[in-house]
Amino acid sequence: MPDTRSSGMHIRVNPEVKAKVEPILAAIGLSFSDVFNLMLNQIYLKRKIPFELSSIQLTENGYTPDFEAELLLESDDSHAAIENGAKTYKSAAELRAALDAEEDDE
Repeated sequence: MPDTRSSGMHIRVNPEVKAKVEPILAAIGLSFSDVFNLMLNQIYLKRKIPFELSSIQLTENGYTPDFEAELLLESDDSHAAIENGAKTYKSAAELRAALDAEEDDE
């Protein structure tokens, strides 16, 4: 008969990351213990870490340098458009109403 007892472990995690991950795991019905056990089983089965490890350094905002540069360019384009008179909206509902009004005008 297989041994169904469990062994305890104490791990330290970044509290900000933990707080961000908890609702995601809860939404899919997994606990941190479930995820850790899944990862350990995958390490055993595949004989390697079950995800890609990279030496890419992330920016202080948590993005790859290329992705952050892309975001900044998009932001610059948005600011330029606003300075040139592009309409801005205070909410998605306001944008939807404006789009619906344009559709009605056509």
